[in-house]
Amino acid sequence: MKQRMLALLGAVAVAGSMAATAAFAQNLPKTNVNVIGNISITTQFKQIEKPYWTELLNKSSNGAIVANFKGWDEMSLKGPEVFRLVQRGVAQFGTGQLGHVSGDAPINDATDLSGLSPTLDDFWKVTMAFRPVIEEFYAKEYGLKVLTMQSYQEQIFYCRKEVKSLADFKGLKMRSSGVSQADFLSALGATGVPLSFTEVQQALQTGVIDCAITGTLGGYSAKWYESAKHLYTLPVNFAAGMTVVNIAEWNKMDPGIRKLIEDTMKVREKEMFELNKKEGELGINCNTSGPCSEGPNGGMARHNATAADIALLKKVMLETVIPRWAERCGADCAKKFNDTIGKTTGLTAPVKS
Repeated sequence: MKQRMLALLGAVAVAGSMAATAAFAQNLPKTNVNVIGNISITTQFKQIEKPYWTELLNKSSNGAIVANFKGWDEMSLKGPEVFRLVQRGVAQFGTGQLGHVSGDAPINDATDLSGLSPTLDDFWKVTMAFRPVIEEFYAKEYGLKVLTMQSYQEQIFYCRKEVKSLADFKGLKMRSSGVSQADFLSALGATGVPLSFTEVQQALQTGVIDCAITGTLGGYSAKWYESAKHLYTLPVNFAAGMTVVNIAEWNKMDPGIRKLIEDTMKVREKEMFELNKKEGELGINCNTSGPCSEGPNGGMARHNATAADIALLKKVMLETVIPRWAERCGADCAKKFNDTIGKTTGLTAPVKS
């Protein structure tokens, strides 16, 4: 009931924004767009993304905008392909995770380095500080315009065996969704295994991996609790993502269409952030003993991080994660981190000439 109410409130908020742009929708030209959405099992997809592209945007444009919309998993993709497909014009719009492409360009990890942001509010501040840098990078390197920046809930650990502290990570094989997570795990004696989200359940079931990292509610929606019986709730990062549009295709669109999409996307971005804040503890409850508004309790054993583990996470972030990232990203990249995120957090990435 609570989630249905949140969905209704979200729809009302977007509808209000759309009403404010109604003046732009009177004589808009018919515009068909192809859109690759995020993974379809998530509440973010179901409550915000899908209604936006398939219903609300069409209504707000008086039927002018018609979107062919599917989540990347519904297209048999693994996630990292999204931005490249938009760059090539296969779709005009796409939503993907930055960690998935951090191996291609280390700058993608900058806002969501493991241990960088203790809370979602901290993550948001870091993201907004670095946003102009990401926008410039994607426009110049890929011809993509950033429309929204977002994330999921806290990224935590789903494990087959009991894990009560970071000391228990040693020797384990863990699914990681980006290079930063792999750096963090290696510093603790664990091995990061790069698997797409859709491959994890089977890997857990068969013992290919011992643990997997994902969002508090995402893992529940994918029923990881069927194979992983222990939930270690230390938040390592937040799965940064963004929605982009191909700039060449964007420039072909009617100015009224562009304004309508930009204005309503701003509302959608805020909704996703607020939804994540509400769902952090909900996901943990659903995976363990409840209460859960999304379905049956997962029955996992909950293990909370100690103060010592939180301190160790920060230590690894300072001594391993940031230095390794800065080396991969280069001096110019590290300097941009210091000029933006550094001023927000008080942290410094080493700049090597």
